[in-house]
Amino acid sequence: MCEDVTNTEEPALRRELGLRDVTLFSIAIMVGTRWLPAAAHAGPGSITLWLLAAFLLAVPLAIATAVLAVKYPGPGGLYLWTRNDFGPWHGFLAFWIYWMGIAFWFPSAAMFYMSTSAYMFGPAYAPLADSRSFVLIASLAAIWIALGTNLVGMKIGKWTENLGGIATWTIGALLIGFAAIVWVKRGPATHMNIVPHWDWSTVNFWASIAYAMTGIELAGNMGGEIRNLERTLPRAAALASLFATVFYAGTTMALLVFLAPEKISELNGLAQGGEVVSQVLHIAWITPMFALLVLATAIGGFGGMGASVSRMPFAAGVDSLLPKAFGKIHPRWGTPYISILVLGVVATFLLVVIQLGDTMRAAYQELVSLMVIAGFLPYVYIFGSSWKAGRRITALSGWAMTALAIVCSVVPTSDVKHVWLFEGKLAAGTAAVIGTAWFVYRRSEQQRVALVADRQEA
Repeated sequence: MCEDVTNTEEPALRRELGLRDVTLFSIAIMVGTRWLPAAAHAGPGSITLWLLAAFLLAVPLAIATAVLAVKYPGPGGLYLWTRNDFGPWHGFLAFWIYWMGIAFWFPSAAMFYMSTSAYMFGPAYAPLADSRSFVLIASLAAIWIALGTNLVGMKIGKWTENLGGIATWTIGALLIGFAAIVWVKRGPATHMNIVPHWDWSTVNFWASIAYAMTGIELAGNMGGEIRNLERTLPRAAALASLFATVFYAGTTMALLVFLAPEKISELNGLAQGGEVVSQVLHIAWITPMFALLVLATAIGGFGGMGASVSRMPFAAGVDSLLPKAFGKIHPRWGTPYISILVLGVVATFLLVVIQLGDTMRAAYQELVSLMVIAGFLPYVYIFGSSWKAGRRITALSGWAMTALAIVCSVVPTSDVKHVWLFEGKLAAGTAAVIGTAWFVYRRSEQQRVALVADRQEA
């Protein structure tokens, strides 16, 4: 598909990404500090869950992504793979569900990062962390700033993802290093029994742990912009997946060294850990520094997600399954700008609507559950394509983890006070995503048939 686009007189996507760029890009979109407080809150058993998720899901997904991106090079990733292996409708359905899952990701991630950053900048700003108005306004600003800067193209935009990846490395190194010092000075706050504990209040997060280990497939969406794709993407996928495993397991243990699980807030736990480090080591600037690093990782993640996911509707637009505007590239910046702008509008709508009818923490959990469901359903197709490519063990492991994650994601947490409202929103949200996919695809097909008939009559 990339060749079809670049051979026309229209502006084309440009191959701007090398091994360093793709590796840091993958880290920026795979690794999120937002998952650390919830993992630590669930207890030291999360460390084992991280390792299992890496072995059973992240590794199979990295293998599938590398194989399929080389088999079907070009922009669009998941859409391109599924369309070629299972047909246009399945390709469109997989892309649409996944795209909506990323739309759910934007507001939920923004809520976490804005809340955490407010808390970490000091006691004077801490009340803003629980202010619905502040979090909503700041989240909208962050989403649109990140998407707006991403419009100027990967030659410049890739440095946003590089910054996010470097900030993630820095947070991991600092947390693990400080945890070692605190352990020596006063011992760990938690007994490190890493056997996972069965508890209905934490089982929902098992799905989030699995989700947190995914994301490498988004790098596959950038296939039309990666130099030496056959060598670069497999190496970057391996490096990013290894880093994600070490980061999540190591930093979760670090938070548990600082605080006992029951004292760790799922939204503001990272800031709490920074406060402990400040108190024990008498370094006042630790928490504000973490706040700045967390914001840098957020910017990198927003930029990477916006860039990669926009390539799927671009590819669908080229195939005339979406309006032609989606298949156009900005003449100056070389980006699918319509797709990026539409993503911002949908993410804004979801961020506002999901706030209705429940507490902010429950609204956050609803966004996370919808994001996990929409994010995992397309993996059925990814691992189906992996099966067709001869990676049978990879496919079986991926399918099993996908099914488990979806089941766990519908279990409400203790923050949810209205269970039926929570489950109803999940059911309605999932049905709406699939229903809109069918409606848009059916309408596009009807328009294509009518166009062919008009041409024949003419």
